[in-house]
Amino acid sequence: MKKIATWTVLALATSLAGCTGAAYSNSSLDSVHQPVVRNAIYQFDVAAANGELPPGEQGRLQGWFDAMGVRYGDRISIEDPSVYGATSAQATVRSMVGRRGLLVTNDVPVTTGAVPQGHLRVIVTRASASVPGCPNWDSKSAINLANSTSSNYGCASNSNLAAMVADPNDLIKGARNEGNDPSMATRAIKTFREKPPTGAGELRGEKTSEGGGQ
Repeated sequence: MKKIATWTVLALATSLAGCTGAAYSNSSLDSVHQPVVRNAIYQFDVAAANGELPPGEQGRLQGWFDAMGVRYGDRISIEDPSVYGATSAQATVRSMVGRRGLLVTNDVPVTTGAVPQGHLRVIVTRASASVPGCPNWDSKSAINLANSTSSNYGCASNSNLAAMVADPNDLIKGARNEGNDPSMATRAIKTFREKPPTGAGELRGEKTSEGGGQ
């Protein structure tokens, strides 16, 4: 497992350039503190024998997925340098990813080094979001001649947004419309209606010993 690269992209529309100075003279209701999204790329090479992914390599890949804690929001892709493509091996990887409730994307990022002959490269791109410089109470003062907003303005709401968003890349560009899926649209309501509430079971009776005083 190797951390290959990290790059930074500004989320939403507000630039963070000159953020420190802007926090002292921001007279608008737009916060200068905006989420920043970082993407880290991880790669893992597996050997494909005659276009197939042997059980031993499947075990290695499964262990790597477990160690990485692959989850929703991770973008998984496959790089296959073979001339004709290891179709069966790719299908096995897609099946392993699918059992984790994820999909393999066709967007393959640039990685480090060439893929060895007879191997596939499985790539996990993981995004994280945070709001740098928060909290920021430096310019908070009772005297505000510039009629500016607090230097900490927007820190709480945007930090919460960065912490709660399932896929931080959605802060840069919203999720693509994959078509109207009624089951997807009603999943939250279905879960809310069918999941039994906590404490719905009967209370258990606990027998207590009776103490006698002398």
